[in-house]
Amino acid sequence: MSLETLWLALLGLLLAGYFVLGGYDYGAQMLSPFLGPADGDGRPDAEPGVRNGALDAIAPFFLGNEVWLVAFAGVMFGAFPHLEGSLLSGLYPLIVAILAGLVLGNAAIQLRGRSSSPRAVRRWNALVVLGGALPAVCWGIVVGLLLHGVPRRADGSFHIGPGEVFSPFALTCGVATALLFAGHGAAFVALRSEPGLAATARRVGATLIAAAGAAGALALLLSLFGVGASMTRTVTSVVLFALVVAALAAGWWFLTRGNDVLAFTATCLATALPVLLVGAGQYPYLLSASSGGGITVDEAVADGATLKLLIGFGVVIIPVILAYQAWSWYAFRGRTGRRHPSYF
Repeated sequence: MSLETLWLALLGLLLAGYFVLGGYDYGAQMLSPFLGPADGDGRPDAEPGVRNGALDAIAPFFLGNEVWLVAFAGVMFGAFPHLEGSLLSGLYPLIVAILAGLVLGNAAIQLRGRSSSPRAVRRWNALVVLGGALPAVCWGIVVGLLLHGVPRRADGSFHIGPGEVFSPFALTCGVATALLFAGHGAAFVALRSEPGLAATARRVGATLIAAAGAAGALALLLSLFGVGASMTRTVTSVVLFALVVAALAAGWWFLTRGNDVLAFTATCLATALPVLLVGAGQYPYLLSASSGGGITVDEAVADGATLKLLIGFGVVIIPVILAYQAWSWYAFRGRTGRRHPSYF
């Protein structure tokens, strides 16, 4: 395996890992007002309290999960500098919206715990939902644009405008990704929460997964009519899309059957596979142009000496991230509930 292939695989692994881990954070945030408060015995008419079952489920992990995004950005900056320059400048409005949503959501989650009135809690809850929904939709639009191709100017630079962001295919991908992340978050809440909340999360999650499948089918239909994805490797793309469908179907099935572990495993695959679809389906292009061509792996990658120098980063940092993630999951294993401490 060449160094270029190794770093490309690592770049995809880190982004897929963030979609899996950050995806359930986004999903739990979007669903937090609807899965019931942890206090008030879970009654829908209970006075809203500070503690929330969905947020309790993600509490020990949600800031740590963003390490994967930081590592992805580091690999892109170091190993694929030409991609970084073109991607960030071309997708600048969406990148800013994603970062704004991250900051807003993280701040709202922590500040709601310091609120003393129900009205203030409700306001922070609204910002928590927005902080999850905005990045989820924008990530979906980014995936849609990468699948379709980004407009390229005469000088060779990439640029998107309102017409590309609000195109039917990009918006469909945004909605599908938000629904998928919400269903993934519901599966995680079901895995982590006490039985009453877990049962509600399963019902909500199954509905959301089915809706995500319907949105994905619409994206496929748009592609068949020539206004959607434009892939360089058709067979690979069809196989990967079929795997996404199978993962969604498995997630829905296991949620309806109450098997939380397998349901969450299936939604993890469903959230990770779109990254592979972009990378493998568009290969050898890392950033394709809607008019044809784009930036290939060979054009985007750094020189061989730089890649060798960066091996130390991969050998040391990546195992540390994986070890930290495994430790945190082990340390905070088990279901949350009234006897479980609230971290916010």
